[in-house]
Amino acid sequence: MTSTVENVMTTEVAAVNRSAGFHTVAELLISRGVSGMPVLDDDNRVVGVVSEADLLAKQEFKERYYGDDYRPPLRARIRHASGSEGSGYRKSLGETAGDLMTSPAHVTTPDAPIVSAARLMDRHGVKRLPVVDPGGRLVGIVSRRDLIKVFLRQDQEIEQEVRTALHGQAEVTVHDAVVTLTGTYAERSQAVTALRLAGNIDGVVAVRDELAYKHDDIADLPMWGGA
Repeated sequence: MTSTVENVMTTEVAAVNRSAGFHTVAELLISRGVSGMPVLDDDNRVVGVVSEADLLAKQEFKERYYGDDYRPPLRARIRHASGSEGSGYRKSLGETAGDLMTSPAHVTTPDAPIVSAARLMDRHGVKRLPVVDPGGRLVGIVSRRDLIKVFLRQDQEIEQEVRTALHGQAEVTVHDAVVTLTGTYAERSQAVTALRLAGNIDGVVAVRDELAYKHDDIADLPMWGGA
């Protein structure tokens, strides 16, 4: 089984319309206990994401230009040096969610594999992704915490799924989501495939290889590019 975003996402999402005022955005972030949320247009389509950092730009730039002793944190200095100064200054003047938001938003879909969502978060350095339907309308949100839920599967559940995937051709034991495979295959390639299939099961932390094989069919393959 490959878990999808739909299996772990949250459907009750804190979100704001792009016309929502600064105070409304701040109040909702605090009351819902979140550090960021989607910004929507009038058709419920995701047009951006607004975060605590976006709101803090106002105070950061105020102190930067008017505070004698203010020294921006390292992250802010790197951001300013990288050329996003204009964006930060724009946000410091913002009055609505549309002014403050980061756009376009990085989004995912309900049918996306959770590994794809995890890679997207890592690539863009974000902690959450709005989940949208084919029309771009908000249907949920998925966070890093949601994605690690897959590793909470019970050992017995994982063991049964691995046995099914391997058609009972290897002995399977699971402890703390670590799978150990033992037994003998006719061909080495079959053992390699078994290890790959077990490792692809959702919730598996690692696979320990205690498999044997009677014939190394991989070594028999011709070497291309040789003399």
